[in-house]
Amino acid sequence: MKKYNSAVIGCGNIFPMHAVSVTKCENAKLVAVCDIKEDRAKRQAEDFGCKYYVDYKEMIEKENLDVVHLCLPHYLHSVVAIYAMEHGVNVLTEKPMAIKLEDAKAMIETAGRTGKFLGCIFQNHYNAGTVLVKDLYDKGELGKIKSAKCAVTWDRSDSYYTSSDWKGTWDKEGGGVIIDQAIHTLDMLRYIINEDIDYIDANIANRGHEIIEVEDSAEGIIKYKSGLLTAFHAVNYYSYDAPVEIELDCENALVKMVADTSTVKFNDGRTVIAERNPNENFDYGNVKSYWGVNHVKQIQNYYHCLETGEKPFIPVEEAYKTQEMVCAIYQSGKERKRIYLNQTK
Repeated sequence: MKKYNSAVIGCGNIFPMHAVSVTKCENAKLVAVCDIKEDRAKRQAEDFGCKYYVDYKEMIEKENLDVVHLCLPHYLHSVVAIYAMEHGVNVLTEKPMAIKLEDAKAMIETAGRTGKFLGCIFQNHYNAGTVLVKDLYDKGELGKIKSAKCAVTWDRSDSYYTSSDWKGTWDKEGGGVIIDQAIHTLDMLRYIINEDIDYIDANIANRGHEIIEVEDSAEGIIKYKSGLLTAFHAVNYYSYDAPVEIELDCENALVKMVADTSTVKFNDGRTVIAERNPNENFDYGNVKSYWGVNHVKQIQNYYHCLETGEKPFIPVEEAYKTQEMVCAIYQSGKERKRIYLNQTK
């Protein structure tokens, strides 16, 4: 079995989800980490028994890398991903793919041109609740979705933003509650529905923060080509991180997804519930609980597909669709008009 030499670029909060996962992949080895803050890079290198760098270009030049994991500020995802692929290295990046849709497109084009394997993390596709609902819907057991909605009400205090040198900015984060907090929930709903979007009509605002440029509140509708209307609501000035909620009103059942648990109540009286297996634990260290346990599943699948050439469970094209949706929400909110997708308008 080939051992892929891997490195993680960015040693911030999300770093353990990738570094620890790599150590649990039989066909991967963490050989280096990189961060512009040398103390962070050095500390993680000591913990994981590998080299450290403060310049990712130097690391790519000196190390015989097969894969880099990107745990960077959003605006750097496309820059570093394209550089790495053009220098012969495969890439797995945290969400979002990029800030701008054209940058995400350039990443996919670079992967195709260089033959490198590009992936993007949306680990909640592996949630037991998501798997159940997606399976039931794809099999036709839920019937047609008549309407759907999702809500994210979390807490991101001013101190959350002041402790970062890139959060809360349009040019580095690319937005606020939508691109950083609600993106996973919006992605899950889009993934389950799996249809082309017709248009998005959204409002965005900063209502609860004094020190950020970006939105902390967003709401709107996403209309699909089939005529299905879905509604979303997201804020990050709530008093705590409430469990995210998705509801689908279907012909044959009512589906409620709360956090990673799904309850499906069929019209014939049956109820099916899927929730996280309490015996399915994975220790990433001191990380946020709502990230779940499924990073390791997607990362293991990435390396398996890198080795076998199989199609990944979460193709990068899925991440691109979510990027397109997020960018349309922002365009609609900024321009205060309906944004049409997948057609000339």
